[in-house]
Amino acid sequence: MNSTIARLTQKSLLRGWRGWLLAAIPAVQLLVIFAIRAFSSPSDTLEQVLLREMTLGTVVPLLSVIIATGAINTEVDDGSIAYLLMKPIRRGRILLVKAAVAIATTFAFAVVPAFVAAIVVTGKLDSGTWAYTLAAAICAVVYCAVFLMVGVRFKQAMTIGLLYVVFWENLVVGLVDGLRILSVQYWATSLASKVSTDAFSADVNVVAAAVLASVATVAALWYGTRRLRVLTLANQE
Repeated sequence: MNSTIARLTQKSLLRGWRGWLLAAIPAVQLLVIFAIRAFSSPSDTLEQVLLREMTLGTVVPLLSVIIATGAINTEVDDGSIAYLLMKPIRRGRILLVKAAVAIATTFAFAVVPAFVAAIVVTGKLDSGTWAYTLAAAICAVVYCAVFLMVGVRFKQAMTIGLLYVVFWENLVVGLVDGLRILSVQYWATSLASKVSTDAFSADVNVVAAAVLASVATVAALWYGTRRLRVLTLANQE
């Protein structure tokens, strides 16, 4: 049954406008990076803009929102979730399979392009490249867990996710340094600083970042499962 859940989830993610968007965003990202890199030399400024701000700050969270919310929110909207809810399957298993598919899809469309982008921007394959890739991977895992939970809880899950990314991660946290301890991006970059201090600095205590990222992921999946257990199509909020 796990394979059936995974297949249905993957199908809902890749069909229609969502599938085209998932292909277009990393394609445009890499096209822009290749174009800029062709006329520029590697520099700290280029890394900051193209890798930190565009890739980690925009592309990875944006794709995570699209994928994670679509992993279940789409099925609720079109009614196909009823197929799963009527089966004698543990709701926790349904959510975990969907989380695994969402994470794998985000790795394919966001983390792998982030790895390629890091090589292109820095012009080499070193610890800095792996640090950017690790940061993207950590962001993908935490974001997918959180936004999957949001997809179970709210009908306007994608809107909520986009508002979170734009206003919290890229605006509020950027203006108030003290709030970095509550930012997924800063958890990821602080952990990735253990791989390369040249690429990132530990803006958040590394132990605290690891604990917070783990707690956020587990708590989101736990609450998502709890909400899924009481989900009915008649009174879905």
